[in-house]
Amino acid sequence: MTSLNATPALDCRYRPKWHYAAGRNWLNDPNGLVYSNGVYHLFYQHNPHGDVWGNMSWGHATSADLLTWDEQPVAIPCDEQEAIFSGSAVVDTCNTSGFGAGGVPPLVALYTSAYSPASPLAGRQAQSLAYSTDDGATWTKYDGNPVLDRASANFRDPKVFWYDGDAGSYWVMAAVEAEDREVVLYKSADLKSWEYLSSFGPANATGGVWECPDLFELPVDGNAGDTRWVLVVNLNPGGIAGGSAGQYFVGTFDGVTFRSESTVTEGMQTDDSRMPDYGWLDWGRDYYAAVSFSNAPDGRRLMIGWMNNWQYAASTPSQGWRSAMSLVREVRLETRAGRPVLVQAAVDPFEASGTELFAAGPEQLADGVRWLPAGSTGDVLRIDAEFQPGASGRVGLVLRAGEVDGVQERTVLAYDSVSGCSASGELSLDRTASGDVGFHADFPSVERVAVPLDGGRLRLRIFLDRCSVEVFAQGGLVTLTDQIFPAESSTAVGLLAEGDGATLVSLSVTG
Repeated sequence: MTSLNATPALDCRYRPKWHYAAGRNWLNDPNGLVYSNGVYHLFYQHNPHGDVWGNMSWGHATSADLLTWDEQPVAIPCDEQEAIFSGSAVVDTCNTSGFGAGGVPPLVALYTSAYSPASPLAGRQAQSLAYSTDDGATWTKYDGNPVLDRASANFRDPKVFWYDGDAGSYWVMAAVEAEDREVVLYKSADLKSWEYLSSFGPANATGGVWECPDLFELPVDGNAGDTRWVLVVNLNPGGIAGGSAGQYFVGTFDGVTFRSESTVTEGMQTDDSRMPDYGWLDWGRDYYAAVSFSNAPDGRRLMIGWMNNWQYAASTPSQGWRSAMSLVREVRLETRAGRPVLVQAAVDPFEASGTELFAAGPEQLADGVRWLPAGSTGDVLRIDAEFQPGASGRVGLVLRAGEVDGVQERTVLAYDSVSGCSASGELSLDRTASGDVGFHADFPSVERVAVPLDGGRLRLRIFLDRCSVEVFAQGGLVTLTDQIFPAESSTAVGLLAEGDGATLVSLSVTG
């Protein structure tokens, strides 16, 4: 283990209400996402001893509704031989592993052993197994670990699922050779012995190492007779907005080989000119290592990501705890512009218990900023807005605005029409004056993404929490996720228009 970091006093100014964060200490990648017996299990990379990266172990939280999480004891701790890196967990329904007892299927976790200098396998990363016979409360490491070793220093992040198709029925593991920018696929009958299937990559974004893959099947437009497979590959650095990010490919999987139908560039990237053409999970700076839940009910594909960026993750201005997860998102494939693409919708914390604080529209917007009444402001809100930009040059919202010691704080979400055209334009999220931005040079930023209008209109759903903004545009076709660190007093919300001609079709603020 690395030397311990003394945890300072807990500073809760930015602790989110609806985004999971460990009670204390460091958190990064979500791991072992699994649903079992009415409970969602969120495991995650965790330092039990400090608020910076180190001593990597699996933290653990549980939820019945994906909104309210209860932190549990550390599930799989590091030791002198190994750090416990990222991985996945499954319900071994048929007890293929043999770890179940009394007819109760075990939970089985596959994780990366990052071997320390004290280990005979020092310097290697290999895949290991742990199992639970009490529904995730306690875990036992398999005495035959590692179960898959390629004698590699960068072989990690196994995502395991049950495949049942023309090629047979068996477990499939998707892992990465990170520095080679390759996803490697293996199969197993018992989760303990693994046979190589195929590899995918390099392709599309390769400006950083590949990590945390996921592979799953989805119907297109809800049609169970027309499906595609989605391969998620996170990378760091090399993201569309800088630093960490997640990309995805859409294609087919026959039980052996994944074949992409959405590859733009093959091999290693030669430049960044095609970056906007790749499939990105999120166009913001703070959505990384996103993977999906195994065994989710009703066939839903639910994902969650680490809401941070390796560029500045260790420097964010919280003390005693660091980093949170995104809201859980349900992902679907929908046909847009003639091809299947991912659309995302957040599991909504306001749906059951929120109260509408303000509503407006339809109305013409005058040039400038129109501030909403004080009763419709706050640091935890859902904002639904629909605009018709028309001939206006710029339209949108000013979020978490205020003045601190004579300095204006604000986060600006704006849509810029292209040459006054109402068919397409660019959505931007500007956090350069969002509050505390001076803790790292890479933090102040403006994220941008081209967003087509739908019938001349832009639809936005925005989730504000105490240290974050998550934007879902055009029904989840585009998402933008950024951390922000404003003063507690910066809670004002305003409607923004530059020039005449924009219409606010509707606005609803819920708290």
